[in-house]
Amino acid sequence: VQLQASGGGLVQAGAFLRLSCTATVENFGSWSMAWFRQAPGKSREFVSGINYRGGSTAYADSVQGRFTISRDNAKNTVYLQMNSLKPEDAAVYYCAASSLGRVVTDSSDYDSWGQGTLVTVSS
Repeated sequence: VQLQASGGGLVQAGAFLRLSCTATVENFGSWSMAWFRQAPGKSREFVSGINYRGGSTAYADSVQGRFTISRDNAKNTVYLQMNSLKPEDAAVYYCAASSLGRVVTDSSDYDSWGQGTLVTVSS
């Protein structure tokens, strides 16, 4: 699976961004997808995940209620709508794909990773 993430940028606190990740794979609808992020000097952390059909999602406590993950299997794309952004949300955001099909939060369960897209939030 090849993953291409986009949508990052520089925004002010309180603003929104929508990240997109498009997969190059024939059976995208069988993969679960997730977004992770890594801030400078910190380890990569789980942000949100979605199962293969889109019927099950999970969020980190820090983004619950502000971020929404969704997917369009017809377009081989997963999205992360990020509202009410905070300076602490600033990081490189990575999309990832897992052949398990269910929502998983451990990065070791993901088979493929995108290149990352940078989100910067000014206060």
